[in-house]
Amino acid sequence: MRSNFAATHGLLEACRTLGSRPTFLFASSLAVFGNSPEQPTPPVITDDTLPTLQSSYGIQKFIGEQLVADYAREGLIRGRNVRLMTASVRPGRPGRPNGAASNFLSSMIREPLAGQREQVPVSPDTEVALSSPGHTTVGLVRAAQMSDNEWGARTAVNLPALRTSVREMAEALRKVGGQPAYDLLDWQIDAPVAKIVATWPGHVKAARAAALGLEPDADFESIVREYVRENPDLVKRTASR
Repeated sequence: MRSNFAATHGLLEACRTLGSRPTFLFASSLAVFGNSPEQPTPPVITDDTLPTLQSSYGIQKFIGEQLVADYAREGLIRGRNVRLMTASVRPGRPGRPNGAASNFLSSMIREPLAGQREQVPVSPDTEVALSSPGHTTVGLVRAAQMSDNEWGARTAVNLPALRTSVREMAEALRKVGGQPAYDLLDWQIDAPVAKIVATWPGHVKAARAAALGLEPDADFESIVREYVRENPDLVKRTASR
């Protein structure tokens, strides 16, 4: 609550006092959507899909979206709500995971490429919506540069997503890092993590983002190769660059 709600509200209040209507870019999340028996998500998430909140994090992000929209409606800021996909492969020192359920979507690539074993806590058939750090950054910068007319409605924009599966991610690791890197994956289901990930949508269409000139990554193999090029000091096992 301190990080996701209180900090956002504090920043908005600081912008109110400026009197200059600054651009306020809010990084929301795909976590505002979640599947449940009572309120299942549709097969494809679009910009108009109603959020179906299944976590405190998702609820706090959705509150942030609404606050930004309200301050923009009042003319206090130029609000830009963008929903980020899970970013992978996130750079970072191998062996230093964070507590997020989505962490494995980076560590299952990052750690084996550094010669370390890593657990994959979900089924290989799990579908996920991803974006490389580079494409995510491009989307954020583009959103911040838009005029009000270009941006359109105050509701959130889904950034482009690559639709893939955990199995396909592992195969991309094999292609780039070779069989030795692939063999460092331990396929062991972690029930709590798998339960959370199963509520996340795996197919997202981002029509508004496409209209702004934003496109998803071509495939996950290209994301892995980008990580290798940008982090050569963290990579020990690569079959090809």
